[in-house]
Amino acid sequence: MRSLVAPEPSDSPAEWRRKASEFVDRVVAPAASRIDRDDRVPDEIVARLASEGFFGLGIPAEWGGRGGSARDAVAVLEELARGSAAIAVMVAVHTSVCAVPILEWGTPAQKERYLRPLARGEGVGAFGLTEPGAGSDAAGLRTRYAREANGFVMHGSKMFISNAVSAGVVLVFATRDPALGHRGVSAFIVPPGTGGFSVAQRLDKLGLRGSETTELVLDGVRLPAEALLGPEGDGLKVAFRGLAGGRVGIAACALGVARAAFEEMLANVRAEDAEWKRTQLARAYAAVAASRALVDRAAERKDAGVPYATDASVAKLVASRAAVSIASAGVDVAGPAGVLSGSNAERLLRDARVFPLVEGTTEIQELILARSLLAPESEPTV
Repeated sequence: MRSLVAPEPSDSPAEWRRKASEFVDRVVAPAASRIDRDDRVPDEIVARLASEGFFGLGIPAEWGGRGGSARDAVAVLEELARGSAAIAVMVAVHTSVCAVPILEWGTPAQKERYLRPLARGEGVGAFGLTEPGAGSDAAGLRTRYAREANGFVMHGSKMFISNAVSAGVVLVFATRDPALGHRGVSAFIVPPGTGGFSVAQRLDKLGLRGSETTELVLDGVRLPAEALLGPEGDGLKVAFRGLAGGRVGIAACALGVARAAFEEMLANVRAEDAEWKRTQLARAYAAVAASRALVDRAAERKDAGVPYATDASVAKLVASRAAVSIASAGVDVAGPAGVLSGSNAERLLRDARVFPLVEGTTEIQELILARSLLAPESEPTV
């Protein structure tokens, strides 16, 4: 489906977008309602995602990936989210906060053992940072690890973890001593099936149904020394660098939902025109266009190798709000049909409502932005 919002610059990743758009129209969109209803992405669609190379986007060919830039990635995620937010989030988490950290921090042996299968889509990647009592305060982790003669032992739990049921790899963050704060946190590569590692429950969510969200238990998980990702004590560096890239990806997913809600609204207004509906449509168009510009700016800065964490937070903040406001207005424009369970408008609103909470809440993005604006060395630009 042709994008109706904000034509892309001439140097845009048009080929990846075309490929993803065709895949969505052919495979994803027809299954979106079933994915939402069953709270599961069918295995055959996951296999198709792998064969199309979407799990390898951003990973160099030398490690089994398909290459591509951050702008390629956000184009793909926007298109996937236009069809199914659950599928887009699954791919975004897999690449941004699991595969890419292994690419950036892993040893050659770790990349060979874990990254290459991830790039081929042989199991998805998961990111185990959040805990029942430590969400936004990542330095307040309670999952503990200790050194042993041949490696490490870990005890604790994780909450709201995406992709863990189907994971081939989970990055798990634990602290040697909570009193050490950020200096005590390290990152570990944990393959599911490791003794003591289990999925305690799969959580039932309002939106993004089909995207696995779980509680993990780590009860005496024993890991070899080579499971440590990056230097010991640098776990939050691994996490925060991954989250910055992850926020660009999640912003693109929110943008895709906002765009889908806009296109649904456009179809409804064309079918039953009214002046107040035209006003809603105009506002929705402006919000999607602004969100796309911010997502693209963050991706461009990431590709250029310059600081982009603040841009990622701004993009995530604005795109998440746009998704919620447009999806909500879309229900109004659809009228009584919009509140029916299973309607596109109803599903998009439920999906949109999750984005202000994931990859750092709206309040966290605002704090990151304010801190950046007030930093002595900061020279804010718009």
